[in-house]
Amino acid sequence: MSPEHLIGVDVGTGSARAGVFDRKGKMLGTASKAIQIWRPQDDFVEQSTTDIWRAVCFSVKAAMRQAGITGASVAGLAFDATSSMAAIDENDKPVTVSPTGRDEQNIIVWMDHRAVQEALKLSAQGHEVIRYLGGKVSPEHEIPKAMWLKKHMPDSWKRTARFMDLADWLTYRATGRDVRSLCTTVCKWTYLGHEKQGLGWNQEFLQKNRLMDAHKRGAFGEIIEPMGNCAGGLNYESARELGLEVGTPVAVGIIDAHAGGLGVLGMNTGKTPAAASSAAKKKTSTGPYDDVLCLIGGTSSCHMAVSPKARFVPGVWGPYYSAMVPGLWLNEGGQSASGALLDFVIQSHARYGEALKEAKAEGVDIYTWLNRRVDDIAKREKLKQRCQLTSRFHLLPYFHGNRSPHADPMARGAIQGLALHASLDDMALLYYATIQAIAYGTRDIVEAMNAKGYSISRLHACGGGTKNPLWMQEHADATGCDIYLPREPEAVLLGTAMLAAVGAGVYPDIPTAMAGMSAAGAVIKADKKTAAYHTAKMKVHRELYADQKKYDAMVG
Repeated sequence: MSPEHLIGVDVGTGSARAGVFDRKGKMLGTASKAIQIWRPQDDFVEQSTTDIWRAVCFSVKAAMRQAGITGASVAGLAFDATSSMAAIDENDKPVTVSPTGRDEQNIIVWMDHRAVQEALKLSAQGHEVIRYLGGKVSPEHEIPKAMWLKKHMPDSWKRTARFMDLADWLTYRATGRDVRSLCTTVCKWTYLGHEKQGLGWNQEFLQKNRLMDAHKRGAFGEIIEPMGNCAGGLNYESARELGLEVGTPVAVGIIDAHAGGLGVLGMNTGKTPAAASSAAKKKTSTGPYDDVLCLIGGTSSCHMAVSPKARFVPGVWGPYYSAMVPGLWLNEGGQSASGALLDFVIQSHARYGEALKEAKAEGVDIYTWLNRRVDDIAKREKLKQRCQLTSRFHLLPYFHGNRSPHADPMARGAIQGLALHASLDDMALLYYATIQAIAYGTRDIVEAMNAKGYSISRLHACGGGTKNPLWMQEHADATGCDIYLPREPEAVLLGTAMLAAVGAGVYPDIPTAMAGMSAAGAVIKADKKTAAYHTAKMKVHRELYADQKKYDAMVG
């Protein structure tokens, strides 16, 4: 019998996870292991490829045990990861990117903002390649990180033979072949995927920014292929460490959020075409996904929409050609801190310890406890609508800058409406206002995309936020969009397993794999009765940011 199973490996900010799937997208086993994070200075966030590979191997073997399968039954695997930059020397050993000088710390994590000044410098150049990044460069992109490393750590720059997005490094570690993904290079490295093969790197741009030495030695990648292509077979060492067969096909990987996009974009909702393989062939300005925004929530949030036509949306990354679905242009909005922001505001509250103790006493997690508290406050206040709790309490969620639609890494958070008390109810109100503010950030992105040709009216969502019903309902109400959740909650792993299926030849292409392996589950309907309130709050949301820019100008 031919191998039946597919493995998707997801390396997020806090853990490495693996999922075993059958050919129809049913998950049979999963496992995860935490990975280490270093923060040697403010805005510096680092990880280790050595630590991450250990966690990957543990997770793959544990997931197979849970699924009750052996390596011989695995048809293929693929990797997704955060868009973090790894530095590797000519002997495939880690090279330090840290002020500590420790080689183990060889990854600049996506959320690291050490390269803000480099990003601002690049944005000011107004180069043609930046037009395909939403018009501005983010410190979360890889080119400014590389520039920072060359300037501040020249020895590490010279020692590094390969600067790799983490997903590409995982594929390289597994196969020994340096095959970069169109997804990672187009979205994070300024590679122009719509150019002819070999012409995607703009050498004038690299020369202008003193990066040609790395490009000439192949450090940014020379073989760039679409996601889902077979990058090669597992080499002996990796097969032994993962518990798989030598030669098992490994597909070209993808960024984690984009894997989630694949996992939910094509799911059959009754509105989505059962198969989308014709999408890339359309010549019109609209396609079968034109009314869909993929919302992938986690530490940060990503907002993905695809079109047959290139759409330039100021402050929204892209348009990226073939960076998620082959033949389609991707626009990618996002919020630099969403789940991380929610954790921060509650964990830094003076009553957090007391709230956590009460939640444990009731046998629930802190979010369930807070959700109940919010509902209790609304009932005591005898409000017609729960959302009215924040009528005099407003929060700007840009604690880690704004990724979209302002593309302003210097933006900061703000809270308006504080009183001289800090009760458990106040903590619950702060929590609720933060959820709403993040939802208004999503609405801001939806409206920016719709102004440039999209007709987004529904969200296909996955990620950690989908486990919180209050988070989901507020996003539906604030945006006015119904939210469709996938049948398989682990949609990021599923999206990566789809790539594994294509790389192994189980499905002929990504759209066919999406249609064959995903389907919708629950639907959260937007409460239209709250529309007027949320429209008013959206005006406040925008005024808070405008006021912040005005204050900056006053004292600048």
